[in-house]
Amino acid sequence: MSRPEFVSRQRPDGDVTTSSADVGYQQELRRGVGGFASFAAGFSFVSILTTVFQLFGLGYGFGGAAFFWTWPLVFAGQLLVALCFAELAARWPISGAIYQWSSRLAGTTAGWFTGWIMIIGQILTVAAAAIAAQAVLPGIWSGFQLVGGPGADPSPGSPTGARNAVLLGCLLLVVTTVVNILGIRQTAAATSFGVTVEIIGVVVLVLVLFFLPERGPQAVLHDTGWSGHGGYAGAFLASSLMAAYVMVGFDSAGELAEETHSPRRTTPRTILRALITSGVGGALLILAGLLAAPSLTDGKLAAGGLSWVLTDRLGGVLGRLLLCCVAVAVFACTLAVQSSGARMMYSMAREGALPFHRHLGKVSARTGTPVVASVVVGAGAAIALLVNVRQSAIFTALSSLCIAMLYLAYLGVTLPLLVTRIRHRRTGGLPGGVDETGRPLFSLGRRGIAVNTLAVLYQTGMTVNLAWPRPEIYDLTGGTWWLRWSAPLFIGLSLAAGAGYFLVRRLHRRIELRHVPHTHVEPPAEARTVTEPA
Repeated sequence: MSRPEFVSRQRPDGDVTTSSADVGYQQELRRGVGGFASFAAGFSFVSILTTVFQLFGLGYGFGGAAFFWTWPLVFAGQLLVALCFAELAARWPISGAIYQWSSRLAGTTAGWFTGWIMIIGQILTVAAAAIAAQAVLPGIWSGFQLVGGPGADPSPGSPTGARNAVLLGCLLLVVTTVVNILGIRQTAAATSFGVTVEIIGVVVLVLVLFFLPERGPQAVLHDTGWSGHGGYAGAFLASSLMAAYVMVGFDSAGELAEETHSPRRTTPRTILRALITSGVGGALLILAGLLAAPSLTDGKLAAGGLSWVLTDRLGGVLGRLLLCCVAVAVFACTLAVQSSGARMMYSMAREGALPFHRHLGKVSARTGTPVVASVVVGAGAAIALLVNVRQSAIFTALSSLCIAMLYLAYLGVTLPLLVTRIRHRRTGGLPGGVDETGRPLFSLGRRGIAVNTLAVLYQTGMTVNLAWPRPEIYDLTGGTWWLRWSAPLFIGLSLAAGAGYFLVRRLHRRIELRHVPHTHVEPPAEARTVTEPA
């Protein structure tokens, strides 16, 4: 494996700029994303209001109050991953970040499969984000319970709740698809507004709940609320799925790098800020909810989650007002995930790596966005919802499956990165360089191998944990074997389908596929003005 290259461009006035041409592309996407919008892309993908509200009951139901401690553990593991991604984002600020980084580190074949898994995982994540509307909207107004009427059970695990979740999710996808195709400025503005509302909502919610405690912080030292039997270790691992579901997608800032101003400087910072802000805010939100819950033992906290805590402790008016903030966060989250997935699809398509690539890799001259890719991601998410319309485990099954796919794709980057570091440990593993301001690129330095190794170990363990065939996650019927094993089966079938397409395409276009993708084309000599690593 050759050592990856890094190049950047220097203007005559001495300032360093970044353009797609520096990494082998013609600039087609429009740069309309600033520092806050870049942060918002990662923060809204994580979206602690959306996912904590959606999945709090799941974590509490599995592990009781002590499930709180899974949050800092998962945060520590994901921070190791984010540090690795920050280094790569500084060196290759390109749309389709996970695919592009993997291709440069492990070769085009490994990169293609990593990108394939990432696209499928992102489409499923869009679907999982969209159905979070069911955890919020009926609590604001019973009229949002369209299936069965206002008197029907809105719980996502009930038949009427599950079907209504699909309906609300599909309606939300229509809105986010329209916003996505309007242009990156509109998308960035909507995401930034959603994140602003979300941050304000988190701060207000945490402060209000902390002022209404029913118990002290020592509650998280016990497994109160856990109704399981036998050892607690298995329950603790299962409850960690909630935190694992939430703290992904911080790499979305990398997906928008080609549309971000000064991406070599901005993107690494926003990746880390998005995760750290989400980690701190989420921990406070979970703790506040546990302390303010009216009861930890009557089963209502596991069934109703934080929505129940809000409406019970704050009353109808204030509780619904805060739920409106959560609804805005759900919209911003769905929008951000769809934007990220569309850029991943576009990035692979412009290299001819996907079916119908001429359409998927096309950027609208009017809006400057990959319109077809945005529509396909939205339609794919809607299909994922519709085929599960009668599955009462749709919330937990979709969430586990999509995050398992994302963790697997992340491994497709961190594992070859570790190999690259070890092979080139004498020179630091990754090339150096400067950002748009002339400062050295973000780097872990000598700590890189240790951080990277721990990140790979964490990701491997969590991927197994996510895909483990737990009937309470994948099969609420308790008797359908293929539902229980749906995660490994779906991952295996996805890889098999990808391998089939890849092999057929290679045989059909034997000579043409011997080309080196654009990601590996050397830039023109005049672009190579910054001192390169030895």
